[in-house]
Amino acid sequence: MSDFKAEYLPELLRGNTEALLLYLVDELEFTYGYQLIKEIKTRSQGYFLFKEGTIYPALRKLENDGMIAGEWQQVPSGMQRRYYRITDKGRDVLRDKIVMWKDFTAAMNLIIEPDIS
Repeated sequence: MSDFKAEYLPELLRGNTEALLLYLVDELEFTYGYQLIKEIKTRSQGYFLFKEGTIYPALRKLENDGMIAGEWQQVPSGMQRRYYRITDKGRDVLRDKIVMWKDFTAAMNLIIEPDIS
């Protein structure tokens, strides 16, 4: 799946950005915005190219909604960086979103990839 163009409807990703971020914050346990941008690009083999103007507002919304908790920490350079952890509420929402995604893709696959027996 390498070296392909990022061609998709932005609406498809927009509805799933929250789930992607919750999943990665949960998996990485203690992470920050730029690390999430790099992780998404790496894991999608360059298919998803998030910008800071997308990630940081989404992280603020997740934090305001109580799904992640952030804290400022000083890094060796002396600068401050905001690190995030998932909350119990965030894990519950993530679990629901994963179930919905799996059900949705299964139903789509029944239509576009019917089992020809």
